[in-house]
Amino acid sequence: MGDYEQFVGAIKRKTGIDLALYKEAQMKRRLTSLYEKKGYPSFSTFFDALSSNKEMMNEFLDRMTINVSEFYRNSKRWDVLEKKILPRLLKENKRLKVWSAACSTGEEPYTLAMVLSAHMPLSSVSIQATDLDLNVIQKAKLGLYPERSLAEVPEEIKKKHFQKEGAFFKTSEEVKRTVSFKRQNLLSDRFESGYDLIVCRNVMIYFTEEAKDELYRKFNAALRSGGVLFVGSTEQIFNPERYGFEVEDTFFYKKV
Repeated sequence: MGDYEQFVGAIKRKTGIDLALYKEAQMKRRLTSLYEKKGYPSFSTFFDALSSNKEMMNEFLDRMTINVSEFYRNSKRWDVLEKKILPRLLKENKRLKVWSAACSTGEEPYTLAMVLSAHMPLSSVSIQATDLDLNVIQKAKLGLYPERSLAEVPEEIKKKHFQKEGAFFKTSEEVKRTVSFKRQNLLSDRFESGYDLIVCRNVMIYFTEEAKDELYRKFNAALRSGGVLFVGSTEQIFNPERYGFEVEDTFFYKKV
């Protein structure tokens, strides 16, 4: 067994995270650059260091999870959600159960809240948001973002839901109150059920085909009949019927 394979097994035993479910070439490259930067010659010496250094373990988890996000990312898709998908869901159920999976630093669930506010008062909005990385969850709870994260936010939304603080923008308390964050491993933890809408964007691309296959089935089981899975713009599901979905619009899949 090679150095990387032994590392994968050791990390799974220590943290419960299975790196084998991520695309190997990408993950190996990312982690090799991390251990070399730290001055370690191999995965085995790097694992020994991780085991005895909590700060380094947190940095490793940060590097392993991909936290690239912005508000209203691919804004035309959010328009489709607001104008086509949500009106149908709200016709069927006035109080929506909504989940932002792999929420990273919070831009996605907060965008969801702002989009939902076009249909209901923010006081009625409730969104569950989960991520594997506790560090990004802490950042998400702060709700403080550099200007570049707001590049696609419509000007009236920016004025209404953000306050400028120095070089940063802070999400309003009203928006922050709509989202509850918790840690979750998508690949191993059980999901709740009865969701009207699950948003999971720009994370599936990092998983193996087997892991994606399993996740699509878990997402389908977590949705109510007629509920919708909203995925990222590089994550089209080419055979949605295999997982019990049908296409409602590009990147939106309705549970049959």
